[in-house]
Amino acid sequence: MKTEKTDILIIGAGPAGAVAAGLLRQQGRQVLILEREQFPRFSIGESLLPQSMELIEAAGMLRDVVQAGFQYKNGAAFAWNGRYTAFDFREKSSPGWGTTYQVQRADFDQVLANAAQGMGAEIRYRHEVSAVDVDAARPRLTVKSPEGETYQVEGNYLLDASGFGRVLPRLLKLETPSNFPARGAIFSHVRDHIDPASSFDRNKIRVTVHPKFPHVWYWTIPFSNGRCSLGVVAQTEFLAQYPGSELERLQALVAEAPDLAALLKDAEWDTPGRQIVGYAANVKSLHGMNQGHRYALLGNAGEFLDPVFSSGVTIAFKSASLAAECIRREAAGEKVDWDADYDRALRTGVDTFRAFVEAWYEGWFQRIIFHDKQKTPDIHRMISAILAGYVWDRTNPYVAEPRRLAVLAQLCSV
Repeated sequence: MKTEKTDILIIGAGPAGAVAAGLLRQQGRQVLILEREQFPRFSIGESLLPQSMELIEAAGMLRDVVQAGFQYKNGAAFAWNGRYTAFDFREKSSPGWGTTYQVQRADFDQVLANAAQGMGAEIRYRHEVSAVDVDAARPRLTVKSPEGETYQVEGNYLLDASGFGRVLPRLLKLETPSNFPARGAIFSHVRDHIDPASSFDRNKIRVTVHPKFPHVWYWTIPFSNGRCSLGVVAQTEFLAQYPGSELERLQALVAEAPDLAALLKDAEWDTPGRQIVGYAANVKSLHGMNQGHRYALLGNAGEFLDPVFSSGVTIAFKSASLAAECIRREAAGEKVDWDADYDRALRTGVDTFRAFVEAWYEGWFQRIIFHDKQKTPDIHRMISAILAGYVWDRTNPYVAEPRRLAVLAQLCSV
């Protein structure tokens, strides 16, 4: 069997893999990306957070993203039983970008992948990883090409950016159960025909809470071409009550939310529905570096929480940034503790997102944002910063001590 050699091996050409490639190419590293699919390909996770823009810019890909013409986004809106509240991400406590984009991921991921290629990274589409050996001095992958040829490739570092494919967690048995209940999502894209005179703000993602079941929620993510991504999230047993195709089930669930149904009364349901279930995931460790195994897990390959706060792509970009920086420091002869400098550094933000996701499903977050008393401006800006993705800013009290959110919810109950 033929064996090739490279410097940096990346599994997956999605956001984490492409941004990691861009950052590493700026270091002068040789990068080979192996991608199972042929781009462009459908994916969800379409509402970016402003924190992402800083990381896209650092990877040298900002111009490519700006010139692609995606839908401008400046915040998030929440609706529940006739109540409405919104956050403008430009009004936040953390410094940095306050705006971003809402993207059709097939196009967005292709833009990033093309940018990585333009910077000198090699991407092999439709090359599938079937086995991995991380016990040797250099990690080695066994790969199947589109023509059916099997070959091996080894590198100095191996980064798994395979997303929900979770290649290394599966092959190395790294997966551990998530502490979140099994939830699923049913979703589609529609031509929305939302009346421009309505209250719908196309510059914001809209999260709608089910009027009877607060644990059920919908996303509406408008795009720049008159279409939107539409989905519903609930525990899997709740979704199982609805018969029919995925699109019919989604339509039935939307009909149960009168405000949302009214917005979409003229929509063209022209795309088949899709479903994912049990998407929350976790692993024993995000890397094997300190044990002499030269691999790290990026983005969803390591951990995925929940889509409610659109955290997935931001975490993917941040993981790529941290891993690339650790590799740069090692090349400079510095001592790198991957537990502290990668794993714990990444989990600081992930744990903040986790606290907010837990607060959402406990109902605490809704209690805060729909509180009928005057909002405290400073607290509003702190929460806005977290919703904008600034979950690594420890000057924010709700990052430094996420449990403050439960205290705030209790105060809003008085």
